Amino acid sequence: MTSKDERRENYRWRVDIPTRWADGDPYGHVNNVIYYSWFDTAVTKMLFERRIIWLPDSPSIGLCVESKCEFLQPVEFPETIDARVRIGRMGDKSLRFEVGLFREGAEAPAAVGYFVHVYVDRATRKPLALTPEQRAALTDLVV
Repeated sequence: MTSKDERRENYRWRVDIPTRWADGDPYGHVNNVIYYSWFDTAVTKMLFERRIIWLPDSPSIGLCVESKCEFLQPVEFPETIDARVRIGRMGDKSLRFEVGLFREGAEAPAAVGYFVHVYVDRATRKPLALTPEQRAALTDLVV
């Protein structure tokens, strides 16, 4: 399957993200850096809702070590983006979060991409294995 063939139902979690007037550039569409912001917003909101990050007693934090975005369609203001998330790979110490951004009424994605997070000790920054609780909270997102 190619990136442009991705569909909403291929993802396991979603959130709506409204575009802002300030997201646009002189070419009349949303600037490329904003797509990464939407990726980050979707993944972070999902992790926050599932109590994976920002917990005072959390043994680890996720650091982004790799990312990619394929820009497939322009997005303009005012639109609401349907951001979809799935986990493409759950490793011992890392997760690959895959994101699809869909425009209102569009079948094909405006962009697809991913973040790879490696989980590390808060203080030492040395890699740590995902806890059983973290795995349980995310298993339904794995494809």
